[in-house]
Amino acid sequence: MKSTSPKDKDSQQNDELRNAGIAGLSAETVNRYGSAIKEHFVAYSGKDNEIGQTLKRSLQDIADSKINPQYQKQNLRQQAGFSAEIKETARYNAKKIVEGSGERKIRTDDLGQVNDPLYDHLTLDQNGNIVAGSGAQMKFVGSNPKEAFEKLISKKYAKYRQANAKLEVPADYYDGIQKEATAEIEKLQSQLARAKTPEQAAKLQKRLDDCRTVQKNLQKSEVSNQDALFARLHPKLSTAQDVVRLSAKAGAQTAAFSAAFAGSISIIGNLVAVAKGDKSPEQAVGDVAQDTGSAAVVGGVTGFTGSALKGIMQNATSQTARSLSKTALPAAAVTVAMESSKTLARYAQGEIDGVQCFEQLGEQGYSMVASAMFATIGQVAIPVPIVGALIGSMLGYALASASYETLLQSQKEAQWSHEERLQIEAQCAEQIAMIRAYRADLEQLISQYLCKNLQTFQTSFDEIKTSLAIGDVDGFVAGANSITEALGKKPSFHTLEEFDELMSSNMTFQL
Repeated sequence: MKSTSPKDKDSQQNDELRNAGIAGLSAETVNRYGSAIKEHFVAYSGKDNEIGQTLKRSLQDIADSKINPQYQKQNLRQQAGFSAEIKETARYNAKKIVEGSGERKIRTDDLGQVNDPLYDHLTLDQNGNIVAGSGAQMKFVGSNPKEAFEKLISKKYAKYRQANAKLEVPADYYDGIQKEATAEIEKLQSQLARAKTPEQAAKLQKRLDDCRTVQKNLQKSEVSNQDALFARLHPKLSTAQDVVRLSAKAGAQTAAFSAAFAGSISIIGNLVAVAKGDKSPEQAVGDVAQDTGSAAVVGGVTGFTGSALKGIMQNATSQTARSLSKTALPAAAVTVAMESSKTLARYAQGEIDGVQCFEQLGEQGYSMVASAMFATIGQVAIPVPIVGALIGSMLGYALASASYETLLQSQKEAQWSHEERLQIEAQCAEQIAMIRAYRADLEQLISQYLCKNLQTFQTSFDEIKTSLAIGDVDGFVAGANSITEALGKKPSFHTLEEFDELMSSNMTFQL
């Protein structure tokens, strides 16, 4: 068994403290982006478990809609329009959540105003009241911006102009429609100046007013034509893309301030080391760069993964999971997972023994519980199913150690008589003997349990490392699942495709 030097232990503790600090600093960003991500899970499933609401339509529902083979193109376009409405709502609300705004967009269908003749969307203020003049009609029409503009100023859409309704158009058409409107307005103004009869002038003025109304009420959707069709054909992948996009933004933010946090601490420490002559300036610069870079990586992973986890938990069917999503747990869980994998790797490499491995895993699990405001969490950090003799040895070792520490502290703090001191010392000796005996039993049992899986751990860590380097998601999952199976648990999925199927099913996502 390779021993760990005091210097290595200090470095390890510093890394753990730094990572815990990063988790704390990341909590607000993770919670904000996680809540934004939750909007996309709601859009996909149609169920907002947080407020107990079921939407009139979901991306999944629309994808299951029937298509008439004779009118396939028309059917798909119409259904893509419905997908655009849902996607628009999710993206708009996610953006407002990230910005810290209490404003939200809602489909009129989900307000009970099914097939509203004027509006597809309404905007609510932070108190849930409808914002006056916010009614909008989404129009994904025309095969190009010019054709879309002609439709918007046609007689068919006169009721929207008369109601002064906002007109939400595809993101990829917006600039083109604005350009067409400007050109048409300039042309009509020129024609109106040369009008020869009142009738001709009135007709030109009417079209000019319609063009100005359309241009004034145009709104750029959060969704493009391509986005809408992709959401209709591939709702799971469309949702995953939005989740990854938001997670990546969260990761970039947490990476930036994690680097600043760790860098500032490292600069101070290294300046002191240089002043004392313990390091050269070159060494200090290198160490600051290394500390800053590693902190950025930890922060990025915490932000990316923690935000996605927060989104899943916030819309979980379990009330407990939803409650935990409001704590610092999502960010802390990522840190604990990283630290737990390091602990198992150190054991696999012979740097610590079995008892130290379990002690460190226990401390990491406790840290996660504490960071979640002492919420009850069952086997989240490291779900190792151990029974019988192992539990007995662990309990005996823990109790004997606690008893010894109590006796030792009492001996230090109190002035005892000679007889009482001899009695305490004798009891301490007995406790030491018990600690050694229980630790020997515990080390044997843990070693038997872990050593038989040692090769699995080593192979799995290598596979995970390689998969991360080449971007092989399925390989990463396979490596992680090997550890899960070795520890007596059944993996929930084996590939990214199976994960997508799990997310789209009605099965409860268990943490």
